[in-house]
Amino acid sequence: MKELAIITGASSGIGYEIAILFAKQHIDLLIVARDENKLRNIKTTIEEKYKIKVYPVTADLSTEEGIQAIHDTVRFNDLTVNYLVNNAGFGDYGSFIDRKWEKYKEMIRLNIIGLTELSYYYGKEMIRRGKGRILNVASMAGLQPDPNFAVYGATKAYVISLSEALHKEFENSGVTVTVLSPGATASNFMQRADMNNARLYASGVMTSLEVAQVGFSGMMKGKLHVIPGFKNKILGFFSSIMPPGKLRLSIAAKIMAEK
Repeated sequence: MKELAIITGASSGIGYEIAILFAKQHIDLLIVARDENKLRNIKTTIEEKYKIKVYPVTADLSTEEGIQAIHDTVRFNDLTVNYLVNNAGFGDYGSFIDRKWEKYKEMIRLNIIGLTELSYYYGKEMIRRGKGRILNVASMAGLQPDPNFAVYGATKAYVISLSEALHKEFENSGVTVTVLSPGATASNFMQRADMNNARLYASGVMTSLEVAQVGFSGMMKGKLHVIPGFKNKILGFFSSIMPPGKLRLSIAAKIMAEK
């Protein structure tokens, strides 16, 4: 049976690079994003170069209709999903009360609800078949509270916690769950999150390809938690051992401050 990978947020950045890595392994793709033109162009390029089948799904995964569009495409084409990459997500940088509530709701629906539903639905199918890989893209922001990035960081903390729990629940089932926690990455995420003035992006930014390679490798090996980049690994280590408190918050605030 032909293998298939679902990749959300696949029109650019980390999601696009992961799609290419799957294509190089001759694994068919179901790519999801909101930009129909980009998806069509990616489909044409990948199918011509790698001789695989690509199913583009134009959808907003912060809505029930968007999630349903994926399910409908899988069922209509009688596809078997062996890989799921929950990459779609966005942030919103700035003081908690100065940003728009509607954007927070959209973020929570996408970063948490959409990811959880896809993991539940296709995770259940993978368990039934005894084979599968899930990669959930979190963030270094999920490893500690993030002043000026509070809601985004909280959604990614959820992703990390969920992924770790599912990794254990699925142990010895043939299905693995990996969580990828990138730091600052060169992609359109920065522009959408309004982070042009964030100190975090001033130096040491990894490329989307570098992050994708680490995440893809970790998923294929069935690892639990992968953090790309030496600096990010050090920060992740100290976040894990530092007790909650004012010092921890002060350090996080400096990291997330404006330039």
